[in-house]
Order: sequence, then C-alpha cells, then structure tokens
Amino acid sequence: MVTNDFVERLATIVSPKGLISDQAEMSAYLEEPRGLYRGAARCVVRPATVQETAAVLKLCNELRVSVVPQGGNTGLVGGQTPDESGDEIVLSLQRMNAIREIDADSDTITVEAGVTLARAQEAAASVDRCFPLSYASEGSATIGGAVSTNSGGIHVLAYGSAGDLALGVEVALADGRILSGLSKLRKDNTGYHLSRLFVGAEGTLGVVTAATLKLFPRPRAHATAFVAVDDPAKALDFLHLAKHELGPSLHAFELIPRIGLDIVLRAGLGAREPFGDRHPWQVLLESSTFDETPADDAMLALLSKALEAGLVRDAALAASLDQRTAFWRIRETLPEAQKHEGGSIKHDVSLPLQKIPRFLAEAEAVVEQMIPGARPVPFGHLGDGNIHYNVSQPVGADCAAFLARWIELNEAVHAIVLSHGGSVSAEHGVGRLKRELLEQVKDPVSLQVMRSIKLALDSNNIMNPGKILATKAQRRSFDGCTG
Repeated sequence: MVTNDFVERLATIVSPKGLISDQAEMSAYLEEPRGLYRGAARCVVRPATVQETAAVLKLCNELRVSVVPQGGNTGLVGGQTPDESGDEIVLSLQRMNAIREIDADSDTITVEAGVTLARAQEAAASVDRCFPLSYASEGSATIGGAVSTNSGGIHVLAYGSAGDLALGVEVALADGRILSGLSKLRKDNTGYHLSRLFVGAEGTLGVVTAATLKLFPRPRAHATAFVAVDDPAKALDFLHLAKHELGPSLHAFELIPRIGLDIVLRAGLGAREPFGDRHPWQVLLESSTFDETPADDAMLALLSKALEAGLVRDAALAASLDQRTAFWRIRETLPEAQKHEGGSIKHDVSLPLQKIPRFLAEAEAVVEQMIPGARPVPFGHLGDGNIHYNVSQPVGADCAAFLARWIELNEAVHAIVLSHGGSVSAEHGVGRLKRELLEQVKDPVSLQVMRSIKLALDSNNIMNPGKILATKAQRRSFDGCTG
C-alpha cells in the first residue's frame, strides 16, 4: 500500500510544488492522447534535478512502489500511462527542462529530459545548427520520451531516429544510482554501449534524465513539392529516382492516399486541395541545400525527369513559405482529421521498401473481407519504410462495434507485415498496446535476453511494469470512438 507517509517523504525530496496528489490536477497525466488507456495513481512526482529523480527511485525501490516515467504524454501505445490500480506513481520529467550546453564546435546539444523537441530545435537554430527530430507533437513531446521510445518522424530518411541522434544519455537507475553516460564523442569503443540500452526501453530499465544529441548544419533553403502518382509502386519508383537525383539533400518523402486527403479536406483544418484534378495517391517530398544554391532548381529537374518517365501524374512546387506550410498541414493534420470519421483502428508498421506496394494491396483485400466498407487510410514515411496503416470505420457504422474488432484486425494486418519481413512496431513503441503481441513475434532468445537485462537493472520490477514485457496475457477492450 502507498501510504500518506510515503507521499510526504516524496514531497520532502521534490518539495511540495514538485508533487501533485489532487485527483483533478492529476487527470492530465493519467490518460494517453487516443483515450485507449486511462489509469490511476497515488500521486504525480515532478523532480527538478537528476539527484531528485534518483532519490525518488531509491525510495520507491525500497518500498516496492511502481514508477511510471512520463515526458510530454504524447505516446500512442500507453507506455506512459499508469495502470488502474491506483498504487503506482507517475514520475513526470517536465520540470527537468534545462538546456545544459550547446557546443557548435562538436555539433552537439546536451538537454534535460523535459525539454521539448521544438525548444531543442530553437536552441540549435540559435547557433546556426539544426536539430532534425520533428513530428506533429514536437511542441509537447520531450527529449526524454523521444529517446525512451526511439521515436522517428519526418526526417528519419536523412538523419535517423531519436536513437541515432543520441550520442549518450544520463539515467537514474531503479536503485537510485545515476549512470552518467553523456558524451560528445562519435567514437568511443570502451566496452558495452550502455546508453543504447535505454533507447527504446520505454522507462522499463531506468529514467532518462538528459541526453547529448547530434546537431547538423542548418539548411539554407528548402524545396517542397506535392506530387500525384498512380499507385504505391509508382511512388516507390519515384522515391528511387529522387534518391538518385537529390542524394542526401532529400529529407522527407511521405505517402498520402486520396482518401486521406479527402478526410483532411472534410475536417476543415485549414488544408487546401493541392491539384485541380483528383488523383489516387500523393507524395509530399522535401529537399534542402546548405549553401546559397537554390533548392528549387534540383527539385524542378527531378520533377521534370519524373514526369517524362511517366512516374508522376502532376506536381506542385511550393512557391512560398505559406504554400510549403499548407502542403505540410495536409500531412500533419491527417491523424487528427481521422477522428472526425469515427473509430479508427491503428497499425504502425515497417517493411522492406520493395514489399510495401504488395503489403498495401494484400492488407486492403483482407480489411474488405473482414469488415466490408471499412476504409483503409495508409500513409506515412515511405522514405524509410514506415507506414501508418489506419483503418477508419465504415460510414454510418457503430463505432463501438467497429473498435471491438481492433485485436482481430491487428492480427490479420500484422500477419501480412510479418510475412514480408516487416515489424509490427516501427516508431510508436510497444507500451501496453503491443506487449502481448511482442511475445508472439519476437525471437524467444531475444525475449530471454531482454528479461535478463530487466532483472539485472530492476530486480524489484518497479520501473514501468507491464510495459513492453507482458507479465500475463490481458485482452484489451475499446469502448471509446476516438480511435
């Protein structure tokens, strides 16, 4: 039992302003964005330093109190949400928001876990550098959460995911020790790369309290184009041509189906039709230059070759910052726009690039067979093989009945993904949503090694228990219509 005395001891560590025990104030920390999981907690603890974080964990470890680390609470698989028992505490890193150092010479920035992606980007820009990790929730998503989930975003094609950008991390361990792994070094072969253990671990091994991250030259110009294609196979051919013509300056390559564009336009979120005619598929791509060379010239040359080769039907090149923003609004508001269509069953998958067209065709056939009238809305990062295969409910269907088939449809779609050598979790993580699924798809030896590492670093299983590694099979129910 978590007693009032325990809460008072926590308040002594973090000060009263670092602790929330009022149920109404805690509410924002207890539910994940999609509404699939809502938990309970004895309190929310908000340490301001790594020492406070370590002291909180030491106390919780001694008393066997489970801890759920949380960053900006933007995760989509329930990894940051406490269970329903009310016995756990939420450990929010939002007060740990200092930018400790920017080193333009080594092209690194060292920030605490509560710094948002947007703020890290602004800090990098202040020294004429670029921090490239970017996605729609970057104004709320934090560095600690991004590293802990190894999040991706729109620039993985050019820069990699959060784990690729992290040179080192500082971690508070379950027993209160502090692992000081911050480093600016690109090369350091002095034993195990311990920092990598905590990338994608979702707070199950320790709490990431700070990270040293790579910075890059700041682009001087961008070229952004919205392109119409016949089908995903043509989009893939266009991607290969874009890589050949633009090389490392190609920073984003996003696939959007016509149904996705229609959903965005219906939602009234400020997006506009990019073409005069309707086309079955669209690609949003962007390139950058790092000198005074105009980015548009190379993009125009690429589009000309693609049109001549019959790879694209039509193309619109952004002529202003406003038009560039309008193009990206279509892509970035698509998940939000789907909420206006009723329930949506989600899949975050990755596949070898050449297998994506076949996967999309096979998955569409399975969806139609299982739920006639259901509307697949596959979109996302074609450049790195990550597709968000969302399925909206049939028009006029009962939302609850549709969402009740979440697990069944997941199993069918994931079976196709696995048959093509893909992954059932590309960038959102495992959390609670996919923990039982991991038991089915992960190599048994890999699972054994993961459990051994968990036992070595968290022998009392206080760190985010029930996330990633399932303790027992639990079926999920979905009774809301936000999808």
